[in-house]
Amino acid sequence: MFVRAVYATGDPALLDTAVRSVNNQGRDLLEERPGYRGAGVFADREAGTLLTVSWWETEEARHNSDAVMRERRGALLEPFAGTVAVANYEAAVFHQIAHPRQGGGLRVTRLEFDPRDADLVVDTFRATVVPRTEALPGLSGVSLLVDRERGRGLGNTLFLDRASLAASRAAVAAVRHEASAKAHLDVVGLEELEVVHADVRFA
Repeated sequence: MFVRAVYATGDPALLDTAVRSVNNQGRDLLEERPGYRGAGVFADREAGTLLTVSWWETEEARHNSDAVMRERRGALLEPFAGTVAVANYEAAVFHQIAHPRQGGGLRVTRLEFDPRDADLVVDTFRATVVPRTEALPGLSGVSLLVDRERGRGLGNTLFLDRASLAASRAAVAAVRHEASAKAHLDVVGLEELEVVHADVRFA
């Protein structure tokens, strides 16, 4: 599948307004688009960051949906969003163990790598990260989103609750160190976000 990620930052005091708008009107708009397969809404209420991720059957479906969403995105995110960045990815790995819950936790690891190493990154994530993390208490799932052309990606671990997310930090740090060395990639960012909504359908 293919993914569009929208990352917005702004005044934390205005974040809840954007969360409600994205989680209601935004989701209704997405549901109407052909090829839509689910979405996630994640927030850091203290820092004032909002990440929305939509999942699509094909690149074409994602592209076609963006014509509508681009027009509506500003209104959905105001007055919160001071900055908005949009990125497109291939969902190279998606391993779900349990359905995510509202109030759970998402750890996002931002990656950069030589585009020529994209297959190595995917293979390493599948062979190292997935088996090393799937037994972690409270894990809901792991995924790897990659932009092969630009050499960028998001490695994600999703937990059923924030306590499990916090308890996993040391173990996941060790896996991150091992995987980055094997795949010749750089970790350029690390964030932990609250799960507001998450649902991906494969059938």
